Amino acid sequence: MNLPNKLTVARMVMTPVFLFVFLFEPLPHHYFWGLLVFIIGSVTDFLDGAIARKYEMITVFGKLADPVADKMLTTAALLAFLKMNLCSVWIVMIILTREFLITSLRLVSSTQGVVIPANIFGKIKTATQMVFTIIIMIFIEIKAEFPSLLEKICPSGNFNLAALSDILLWITAVFAVVSGIIYLRKSLKIIDFTM
Repeated sequence: MNLPNKLTVARMVMTPVFLFVFLFEPLPHHYFWGLLVFIIGSVTDFLDGAIARKYEMITVFGKLADPVADKMLTTAALLAFLKMNLCSVWIVMIILTREFLITSLRLVSSTQGVVIPANIFGKIKTATQMVFTIIIMIFIEIKAEFPSLLEKICPSGNFNLAALSDILLWITAVFAVVSGIIYLRKSLKIIDFTM
């Protein structure tokens, strides 16, 4: 197994670790440690693709497993936010429906030797979801451990973390829908659904 694929597998392994640490309240600063694991996982997402392209280490396993690893990590964060009432169930439904649809199309296309490249909206969706997730987790940590700092950020005392989280994640959901529609239209043109 080459290095990019090892990084992909590592991201898969990190996902349950992230979720456990983030939600394990007896652990001091558990939100911070969960954030740290998520950031490391997000960095591996950038590294595995960059290394694979630069050193021509792209494999069939990598093409299929890399997006699955991304979905595992980002979905774990959505589930954590849902548990904490920081995410609408409709956001989770929209994003997961898109992910299942695209993953299914990728599997079908791979059996036919067809590669459907990711579109720019899909890349923006993944990037914004990871960045917004990190921003939300930073505010969760600040609210839990440094409330006085939050008062300095929002002197009026009207800071609404749930509203901020919903706004950011709805933006991600919009990109998910747009990229999913584009991907579906491309797949209908090049995949033989009669096979």
